[in-house]
Amino acid sequence: MNRWCRAGLRGAALLVVTYGCAVGGAFAAGPAAAGAAASAGRAPSGAPATAPQLAPHAGSPPNAPAAAAVSAAAHTDDDGRIRIQLVARDQVDISSEISAKIASMPFRDGDAFRAGQMLVSLDCSLYAAQLHKAQAEADAAAQLKRVDDRLSQLHSIGEIDVQQAEGRAKASAAEVAYMQATVRKCGIAAPFDGRVVKRSASAQQFAEPGKPLLTIVDTGHLELKMIVPSKWLAWLKPGHPLTVTVDEVGKSYPATVARIGARVDPVTQTVDVTAALSGHAPELLPGMSGWARFAGAAPAAPAAR
Repeated sequence: MNRWCRAGLRGAALLVVTYGCAVGGAFAAGPAAAGAAASAGRAPSGAPATAPQLAPHAGSPPNAPAAAAVSAAAHTDDDGRIRIQLVARDQVDISSEISAKIASMPFRDGDAFRAGQMLVSLDCSLYAAQLHKAQAEADAAAQLKRVDDRLSQLHSIGEIDVQQAEGRAKASAAEVAYMQATVRKCGIAAPFDGRVVKRSASAQQFAEPGKPLLTIVDTGHLELKMIVPSKWLAWLKPGHPLTVTVDEVGKSYPATVARIGARVDPVTQTVDVTAALSGHAPELLPGMSGWARFAGAAPAAPAAR
């Protein structure tokens, strides 16, 4: 055997002895050291390709990572609180029903207003003139009808003339009613107490029918939106009291459940719930969020048989 063969055999034997000592010492020290030693070198010929798998610890439950993920995704807090969001009962885009120039829009973004205040005033001088004309024509038609009625009593005109005069009087009265309704649309009053969310036009611009001028929100009637577990339906009913703590203001307010959703989500096993604040809180705004705590402890679910 030449010296090259003898050198190769000595190198292979040294590699086998080194790998065996490293793995054996690591397993004696602990599982983590064994894994590090197994990954440090290459297994010799005939040895298993991977290190043996260690049995799980007796105190570790199966599927522990999955259980932790489900717990983190739950809607309720550890102490039974529910995340809520404040929403406005009504949000309206104010637009004109007629074509006219905007005379005034006194409220800007963020301004508060009361129900009945004028939000938009239109320049309706043309419509007002048309109303005066219609009223004059209606007066003339009514006078003509009275004259024809008198002549009919004297048998001076025929019945057809009386009917035509009556028809003209009705048409004139209808035109007056139409123009009166049109003139009433020249001012847009606030339908509720609220605030301006967005102003999309300005005075002296031309308002087109259906094009939004203002976006307003009802701040006097705020509602609480939340998602609760469907198993709560066993005890949660409309009228159930709760207390909500709003993060932005750091205060707590009483509320009651107003409505419960019409269906349960089959995937998440949750249901939508709407609650209403018991009093008026002007400092609260739509979009704020917080936590709700229901009065009384929820009863435990019955054990499965």
